[in-house]
Amino acid sequence: MGKPAGSIFKMKELSKASVTRRRIGDEADGQRIDNYLLRVCKGVPKSHVYRILRSGEVRVNSKRIGPEYRLQLGDEVRIPPLQLIADRKPAVPVGREYRIAYEDDGLLVVDKPAGMAVHGGSGVSFGVIEQLRRQRPQARFLELAHRLDRETSGLLLVAKKRSTLTALHDMFRAGRIQKRYMALVKGSWREPLRHVRLALLRQLTEEGERRVSVSREGKAAHSIVRLLARWENFSLVEVELATGRTHQIRVHLAHLGYPICGDDKYGDFPLNKSLQKQGLQRMFLHAARLGFDHPASGERLELASALPEDLLVFLRRLEECEKREHGPELPLGGF
Repeated sequence: MGKPAGSIFKMKELSKASVTRRRIGDEADGQRIDNYLLRVCKGVPKSHVYRILRSGEVRVNSKRIGPEYRLQLGDEVRIPPLQLIADRKPAVPVGREYRIAYEDDGLLVVDKPAGMAVHGGSGVSFGVIEQLRRQRPQARFLELAHRLDRETSGLLLVAKKRSTLTALHDMFRAGRIQKRYMALVKGSWREPLRHVRLALLRQLTEEGERRVSVSREGKAAHSIVRLLARWENFSLVEVELATGRTHQIRVHLAHLGYPICGDDKYGDFPLNKSLQKQGLQRMFLHAARLGFDHPASGERLELASALPEDLLVFLRRLEECEKREHGPELPLGGF
């Protein structure tokens, strides 16, 4: 029986005394060689990866290549002996397995819990994707197809093949993936349906923190807001993203005067403190629905994630409180 695509037919620990040869399978077909090396040569400085590329020490099918070379199925990559960084990152814990909303041989949809970053970086040693790789050591390829904020719960797309990842990125850019979120906002939202078209500008603060604001100088952003339930001081809305800008929902709603409850970046901070005492310990934003045609089969997928228990409990408490004080203006409707 032949070796499967992507197998390593001379595999040793990358060190000062070993050469590694890899056969390219579906997981790396079409990927640039520099990005491939940065992925597989973990613990190796980026500058060193580009040095061995420039010097010709990396060979593909026994030939020299440049960093822009795109790998093809069946290519043989020779990786020279490499020096690892002495201070290695702490090991990623296996942790509890995530709830899986959908999975096949090319696609994985995770129901992400709140409080978990989707990837490591910016002071976070690991995230969902690193933990998935740790839990699935046999997986040759696992990459995020999009991102969710750390405090946002709900559906997260992960590709298990490079071809799937490329197709999903194309679908996102073309607006062919429908993403719907549920958010509890301050204030009484009155319109059953509203299209919000406000350009967003992303900037970095002096501390290196990402901040987004409504600005004519920004990129076009379009959110579709539907009213689900309304009380005297709060509203539950569904927001469909027609574009996928950073912090789009949070900034659009806050700019209109309806900040998301619990939002520690764009929200109403005194209100957030009050809501914490009432049981809301995080931002009330949940990625509830995904709809798209499967990139391989064309089959229509409609995936849903129910509101997590902590948000449901808080909504019930809010509903009872508002009923006693004001009476409901719109029913909660089974959430």
